[in-house]
Amino acid sequence: MITPRAYLKNNTLSRDIDTAAPRDGYGIGLLEVGEKNESIVVLCADVADSTRSAKFREKYPKRFIQAGIAEQNMVGVATGLALQGKVPFVSTYAVFCPGRTWDQVRVSVCYNRANVKIAGAHAGFSAGPDGATHQALEDIAITRALPGLVVLAPSDTEETRKAVHLAAEINGPVYFRYSRNPVPLFTTPQTPFKVGKATIFHEGTDVAIIGAGPIIHTALLAADRLIERGVSVCVVNSPSIKPLDEDTIEKVARQCGAVVTVEEHQIHGGLGSAVAETLGQRYPVPLEMVGMPDMFGESGEPEQLRAKYRLSLESIVNAVQRVRKRK
Repeated sequence: MITPRAYLKNNTLSRDIDTAAPRDGYGIGLLEVGEKNESIVVLCADVADSTRSAKFREKYPKRFIQAGIAEQNMVGVATGLALQGKVPFVSTYAVFCPGRTWDQVRVSVCYNRANVKIAGAHAGFSAGPDGATHQALEDIAITRALPGLVVLAPSDTEETRKAVHLAAEINGPVYFRYSRNPVPLFTTPQTPFKVGKATIFHEGTDVAIIGAGPIIHTALLAADRLIERGVSVCVVNSPSIKPLDEDTIEKVARQCGAVVTVEEHQIHGGLGSAVAETLGQRYPVPLEMVGMPDMFGESGEPEQLRAKYRLSLESIVNAVQRVRKRK
């Protein structure tokens, strides 16, 4: 068992925990892997400051390519570099890549098993004021369907940094999403984070909450509230969307008899769907999904949008209460 408080910055689940922007974790990770591997190159689509790939550009200008607002071409260039032995990281907003570049990711990258790493910035509601056109809420669905593509959803700045390292180590295509705004920094360098593995942050026997991304911290807060009410809650962090840790998911389903999934993504095709597929084949139990309810977002601050579209702490608590009644 992993006790969540062992991995919280200030040994607390308070909202006063330190915060940091996951995009900064991406920038730091690029510098670290770039120093170790001279084959790593970085491409960006005219948003280097926003994605934090500008840090790499400043230190390694000869290994940085500014592709301009031409995301599809950027992916094609990255594929060519990969097929010649380079390890390219491409970054822009997730709505543009993999959103706008899905055909190139499918045919150029995945069909060729090219060693391209795709970093989708501003995932979920983190580009809130920019409205629905910039809110990536479908990226997991369109990437996890592609053959041979690893899909990751780190929860905070530290896990985003680790995602860069994992991507660099894998010989093959990888997609990972990360958010823009500061979020609770609740994991540490010692927190487990591996491809194909989930981590149990809190043991419980009544309901298992399985999630990925910054919303995991909200799930821990919800679990604390439920524990105060006498509900035994298991919380599982599943940043590896594909491959999914099916063994751990089956284990907690058998242990609890009911599951709630949480993610800042459409309820169709995301982590919740992946968990449902696993449970349907291995051990069906009552399941509730907390996610975007088949709608486009709108302009607003991320917290406002999470509240409106029922991705808040209260929404998770209510989902747990609903699924318990179905046991």
